[in-house]
Amino acid sequence: MSIPVELPTLRDVMARYRFAYLLTGSAQGAPHAVAVTPVLEGGVLVIDGVGRRSRENLLARPAVGLVWPPAFASDYSLIVDGQAAMAGESLRIAPTRAVLHRPAPQAPQAPAEPGACGSDCMQLPLPPD
Repeated sequence: MSIPVELPTLRDVMARYRFAYLLTGSAQGAPHAVAVTPVLEGGVLVIDGVGRRSRENLLARPAVGLVWPPAFASDYSLIVDGQAAMAGESLRIAPTRAVLHRPAPQAPQAPAEPGACGSDCMQLPLPPD
């Protein structure tokens, strides 16, 4: 199921969550996760006070992810992919993809279309640049 969401609506969706995990990739390919509280400013996610390891990872590999965990098991996680860049002490992430995601119900379902999410997820389209 897809639900079109304009970028200003991403702010409203984010308001349902307390915090997110910033996911960066190490040189060895291992994910590095830290809890953060991003703010949406002018279509860009801004995070202040990024730690040394996260900074090193994203400077070398700017593709990052953010995951806002659900409050309850039946709720959706918000997942945002983006391209990161440092601006002084602040991290700025340009979102490239956003989706609300939760595990699929346990009842049997019809096979998913090729490229479709196998879980109960909703794509949050972002407006073009």
